[in-house]
Amino acid sequence: MNASMPIYPAADIGRIEQAAGEVSPSLMERAGLAAAELARELIAETSKNVLVLAGPGNNGGDAYEAAAHLKQWFYRVHLVSPADPAKLPPDAQRAHAKWLAAGGAVLTAPPEDLRWGLVLDGLFGVGRIRPVEGEYARLVEFSNAQDCPVLALDIPSGIDSDTGRVLGCAVRATHTLSFIAHKPGLLTLDGPDHCGVLSIAALGLDVKELLAPRAWIAGPELFSAVLKPRRRRFHKGDAGSVGILGGATGMSGAALLASRAALKLGAGRVYCGLLDAHAQHLDPLTPELMLRGPDEVLGLDLHALVAGPGLGQGERAETLLGAVLTEDIPCVLDADALNLLAENEDLQRVCARRRADTIVTPHPGEAARLLDATVAEVQQDRVAAAHSLRKRLGAHVLLKGNGSVLVARDGHWFINVSGNPGMASAGMGDVLAGMLGALLAQKFSGEAALVLSTHLHGCAGDALAASGAGPVGMTASELIEPARRIWNGWLADDSQR
Repeated sequence: MNASMPIYPAADIGRIEQAAGEVSPSLMERAGLAAAELARELIAETSKNVLVLAGPGNNGGDAYEAAAHLKQWFYRVHLVSPADPAKLPPDAQRAHAKWLAAGGAVLTAPPEDLRWGLVLDGLFGVGRIRPVEGEYARLVEFSNAQDCPVLALDIPSGIDSDTGRVLGCAVRATHTLSFIAHKPGLLTLDGPDHCGVLSIAALGLDVKELLAPRAWIAGPELFSAVLKPRRRRFHKGDAGSVGILGGATGMSGAALLASRAALKLGAGRVYCGLLDAHAQHLDPLTPELMLRGPDEVLGLDLHALVAGPGLGQGERAETLLGAVLTEDIPCVLDADALNLLAENEDLQRVCARRRADTIVTPHPGEAARLLDATVAEVQQDRVAAAHSLRKRLGAHVLLKGNGSVLVARDGHWFINVSGNPGMASAGMGDVLAGMLGALLAQKFSGEAALVLSTHLHGCAGDALAASGAGPVGMTASELIEPARRIWNGWLADDSQR
């Protein structure tokens, strides 16, 4: 998947179609042909029977177009639709007529006792927000019970194209062909588990020219201009100093993980300020780290701060957080720092007034506390929740989860598609916080640090899984080495510049 590709919500897809105007062949005809061509590649060798499911809107029209092509190519196409043809949109009515003219029939239910080579899902496309019910729900269930490839047109039916929510029930596709551009719901929450292999058919449109994008898939290509090898006349001061504040009693490991990640992602000096007064003053695994008391760290000349890994939520932690927010240097707020922020509106106002970059990294539970909402409300529209946090805190936002949503302080936003379920283990967020701190200390902008660190974190997890060290049993400390290796590859890769 091309990491620099734009993302458009449903309303913007409509604007693009409107800007494109009348084209020949029509967008529906182009979509149908693109779908049929991909379907031909996917149809299982064991059967030439193709089941096409057509819905009541333009997505159904795309399915009729694809079915007509497949029938002309001598596949045994069986098309099922509960929709009233008289109520189809005009373009879909024309596609329906084309299907009938090709000798096709419209069935009310799938034929029994047939082995399918492919199911083509054209029930519902972008913009649907109502639950899938009745005959359509039964067709979704039928599709999900098949053991052949399932190709969804534009988006798996039953997935909200803007949020990734399941609307009652949803098709579990093995492949999804998205028309014109990526939609947010393909990439976050439940979308990725229902899309299978995702591909794009731009339908001959220059999408970026028709409508400038506001959102992109996260990746290093977006910041290729700043990914450069270090010059030979370089010293540790050029790499910046980062302070990590956390490690209350029983939680020093969190601060150490963040500190090790910051060091190995290139920070020149890393000071680990542990709240636990009884913690050792040397990290034997990484003796290069400088362990101090938190007040000592705050008194140093730093280029970035990370507050939160193992910080705790007592009065001492709250005082330290207040001190961090008054520092005029970039900072990362993670874990307990976010919980403290959620409980103190004064600190929220201080955060919102900061001039230096602030990056906040909540998971859905932390985001819910910060927004005085429920986790379900946050997950119902992850993009909207991340934008709300940006406005409330004046910060760059990383809303973690399947398809992490990243919102820069200027309103640009991204969805990250790297990473895997093996990263759902303790300490992963601490490592990411340290990586963010390292890039901020090295003078990367808040937006660049946000996108590059998040994508890199996921890429490192994917590399671990590919090596056999995951996904099951993957640990946060293992992530740091592959992250360092991949980061150096990005800096040295001429194709990034």
